[in-house]
Amino acid sequence: MLFSVPRMSVALACRDAHAVEDTCRLDITISTEHSRLVGHLATPVTPAAAPGVVLCHGFPTGPRGAITSATTFPELADRITRETGCVALAFNCRGAGASEGDFSVAGWLDDIRAAVGELDDRPEVNGVWLVGVAEGGALAITVAATDQRVHGVATLAAPLTLGEWARETGRLLEYARRIGMVRTPGFPESISGWSREVAAIDAGASARELAPRPLFVLHGSDDEEVSLDDARLLADAAAPNSELRVVQAAGHELRHDPRAIAALLGWLDRL
Repeated sequence: MLFSVPRMSVALACRDAHAVEDTCRLDITISTEHSRLVGHLATPVTPAAAPGVVLCHGFPTGPRGAITSATTFPELADRITRETGCVALAFNCRGAGASEGDFSVAGWLDDIRAAVGELDDRPEVNGVWLVGVAEGGALAITVAATDQRVHGVATLAAPLTLGEWARETGRLLEYARRIGMVRTPGFPESISGWSREVAAIDAGASARELAPRPLFVLHGSDDEEVSLDDARLLADAAAPNSELRVVQAAGHELRHDPRAIAALLGWLDRL
């Protein structure tokens, strides 16, 4: 993998980055086989072995789509580092933000694995955990099921499957092109293969493969996009190594709910 920040001690790197309280913020580039991904790495200023946390975003929404995808995640990474002492990585999957490439489910799974590898290779990181939001939660569980480098997963408003996407992959592809997630003419080469990747995601089945690693499931009681039943089924699939936390009167945007973030930080603080 190629990093825009050279390998050096964290303390030295912080002199060239901007420190925020007790957090050192570094902008990095992760190279995959097909794309260069942009990311934001937050590390404690005081060098010490610490857990690593990868933040996995969901599918972009809003008027500016892919360009503004996951813009608040670097702030969340800084807060995780500041309040828990973890090394936190927020990054954009291919086709999102300033990352290169075109969106596909298989591509995003590879991107999450590359982000896991980025943290796992760092000497100051002692184990890697995934935190996935919305569809990013389902993909995080899918990656963790077969990647033993991942020590555990937390999800916020994650669906059990990508069923709605799978039923309307034509509309999904059209939307992805419109918002800039798919930029290359003629991509994908096989629309049927691209569609099968979407339909193949089953976070419930993957959650059963996590044991004995933990799964922390956060969900809003009033989420109108992803049913609370999905959260219950995810937690049941990973039992007895799972914990379900329902945030009362909360909707789908849990990463902006202070109660949900406080619960997440409390879980991370126990790593």
